[in-house]
Amino acid sequence: MVTMAAVRHAGPARTRWWRLRHNPLRRPSYLVEGWLLLAVWTLALLAAVAAGLGTAGAVERDGAALRAERHPVQAVLTKDAESGTSSVDGIGDAHAWATVRWTAADGTRRTGVTRVAAASRAGSTTRIWLDAQDRLVPEPAGVGQARFQAVVLGALAGVTVAGGMLLAGSGMCALLDRRRLLKWDAEWARVDRQWGGKTR
Repeated sequence: MVTMAAVRHAGPARTRWWRLRHNPLRRPSYLVEGWLLLAVWTLALLAAVAAGLGTAGAVERDGAALRAERHPVQAVLTKDAESGTSSVDGIGDAHAWATVRWTAADGTRRTGVTRVAAASRAGSTTRIWLDAQDRLVPEPAGVGQARFQAVVLGALAGVTVAGGMLLAGSGMCALLDRRRLLKWDAEWARVDRQWGGKTR
């Protein structure tokens, strides 16, 4: 006969997989639950790795594509960066919005608004970034920054996918628990009738 003390001394290695071990008192639903948990954890791990690597790879490819598409040119400020509606952000070095003018690849003069150093003056030059159609675009992320973004977004994607699968597995186990409780209630009701209502 197995005592509670023996179960306590069995250690976590023996009690962790009790659903999969043979036991005359084990219900079929416990075996189903054990294999379900094993499958869910295995699939969650594999899906998390796949989602993380896929997302990280996609972010790095997008960053590389933007760096290949965009190119820097020199532009001239048409007015002081501190004047007009220029505004200074509070992140890192002080920057302001200013209107700049540059020459496109076809030789036409173009103007646009971009961020420059807050102390820039009219007539000074600054580096801007253009796309393949010579339109003003933000500076693309560098290799290091893109790699950091890929790691963060990849980890987030992996955790999200794994969390969703584990949550779904937990819901399925809860349904099995509910089904077992209903069966227990039905069995106790049958035993109670056989014993003449002495179990309540």
